[in-house]
Amino acid sequence: MPTINNIRTNQPMTSGGNVSHAETGKGKPTAEAKTSATDSDSVSLSSQGQSVGQIHQQLATQESFDNEKVNAIKEAIANGSYVIDADKLAANMIKLEDDLKGL
Repeated sequence: MPTINNIRTNQPMTSGGNVSHAETGKGKPTAEAKTSATDSDSVSLSSQGQSVGQIHQQLATQESFDNEKVNAIKEAIANGSYVIDADKLAANMIKLEDDLKGL
């Protein structure tokens, strides 16, 4: 595969010495020029990539947040009645970390 190094404006690009006959107008075609049009690239995702795709699809179908719950929390913060349960918060953080390790 040709590399792109030291390209300057208005200079022709070359492929590192493997110039095809179409570029020079003479000679035999190089191996690159003989490449079949049926060759194609393919991509495959790892199981982790597939899992991320599935999670993305699931999240795309769900509402982004519960507006009623957000308003209730805002009101509780504003009137000083919002209480944070440190043990529950820590347990949820640990659960999240464990869930992420499985991906």
